[in-house]
Amino acid sequence: MRGLFNTLLANRKAAIGAAIVALFILVALAAPLVAPFDINQRVASPHEAPSAEHVMGATRMGRDVLSQTIHGTQTSLIVGFAAGLLVTVLGTAIGVTAGYFGGKVDEVLNLFTNISLVIPNLPLMLVLAAFIGQTGPFVIALIIGLTSWGWGARVTRAQTLSLRQRDYILAAEMLGEPAWRIITFELLPNLISIIGFNFIGSVLYSVITEATMEFLGLGDPMVVSWGTMLYHAQSTSALQVGAWWEMAAPCLALVLFGSGLSLINFAVDEIANPRLRTLRVPAKVLAALTNRTSNQGGRA
Repeated sequence: MRGLFNTLLANRKAAIGAAIVALFILVALAAPLVAPFDINQRVASPHEAPSAEHVMGATRMGRDVLSQTIHGTQTSLIVGFAAGLLVTVLGTAIGVTAGYFGGKVDEVLNLFTNISLVIPNLPLMLVLAAFIGQTGPFVIALIIGLTSWGWGARVTRAQTLSLRQRDYILAAEMLGEPAWRIITFELLPNLISIIGFNFIGSVLYSVITEATMEFLGLGDPMVVSWGTMLYHAQSTSALQVGAWWEMAAPCLALVLFGSGLSLINFAVDEIANPRLRTLRVPAKVLAALTNRTSNQGGRA
């Protein structure tokens, strides 16, 4: 595990992505201490433009946009990581079980996986959220988690079917080891790269989906998150009156956090698949080739 961590940090994309994600996590944890104003307090004029006192301007209600963005980071990240964890656990459990046991178990679980993949996720989540009513962050995380595990289960099942025929798995079965021990100590350690890839992608998907659902008015408008900020900015016609900063702040936060997770995802992909690694020529070799080319040009 330590070797994998060091390998990730040695990758430039992973290091930059991890720094961005770590910054957002620190902001979320220290939100009450970092936010300059109370998010429910009117501290400025309606739609006040960005200034030295209010770096990201103010909303129509005169609330500080920077403070709301900081507190919104806390809510959005909680939903993203909670839903991402649920998606990963369900997908891994179903995929490993189907791939290892096979037979009727595989057929039944594969049927549910195919149903989950066929039904469009976003329309299904919108229908569920509309049926429940104004949903809080944890309910949104639950809806995302219970409807978005199909892709992870399919990929995990495929890799498990490949590992199922390896010699060390067959040897463990011949020695009479129970299935739970083989899955826990033989299969799962060899699925860490896929599980990590699934978790990172699920967190990114969950954050964006949560913002989409709340932007459409299906979340709790009293809870501050990046999605509800976009919803309030749209409902108060912020762009029409020129208050672009109300939309720009949560959008910028979504783009930066998504970029950090995407960089980590790309790095994991490169490490897991060496063919995706870019060819890097060492500086000394590049300098030698340049000098040689220039010398040949001078002789000519």
